[in-house]
Order: sequence, then C-alpha cells, then structure tokens
Amino acid sequence: MLLTEGQMSDHRGAALMLGALPRARVLIGDRGYARRGFRDALAARGTDACIPSSRSRKIPIPHDPAVYRRRHRIENLFARLKDWAARDVSQQQI
Repeated sequence: MLLTEGQMSDHRGAALMLGALPRARVLIGDRGYARRGFRDALAARGTDACIPSSRSRKIPIPHDPAVYRRRHRIENLFARLKDWAARDVSQQQI
C-alpha cells in the first residue's frame, strides 16, 4: 500500500509503485497516467500503455478503444465490491 499526499498526481504515485507491479503485456489507465515519462517507464518494462492522451496534447497518442473499454468493467467490479462490503458492515451493526 502506498499513501501519498492529496495533491500528488496519479502518474507520480504510479511511478513510485511501478517496480512493485507484476509484469504485464498491457497497462490500462485513464488520462491521469498519460504523461510521457510514465509511458516511457512502461515501455522500458516491455508493457504497452493503453492510455488515452490528455485533451491538452497537441498530437494525440493512439490507444486501442476495445482494450480501454475493459477498464470500465474492472471499475464496475470494484464498485460492486465496495457496495457489498458496505452492506455487509451495515448488516453486522443491526
């Protein structure tokens, strides 16, 4: 677990944890991880970045929209887990 200050950007926190992450073919991330340095660090590990470019980028870096849609499924899974855990805690209090 890594706790960072609230003002720290997503890509900086992710860069701190990059060495602890398991090897993967693709990393799917949102625009908060779209920085060039983070993409370069992933490429050095042999990991493809499926991250949409930030809106302010003049020349967008392409990503695979079909792979990026999987991110939504993963986020929904975590939302369900959080909802289940909250219900479980509230039932224990009864």
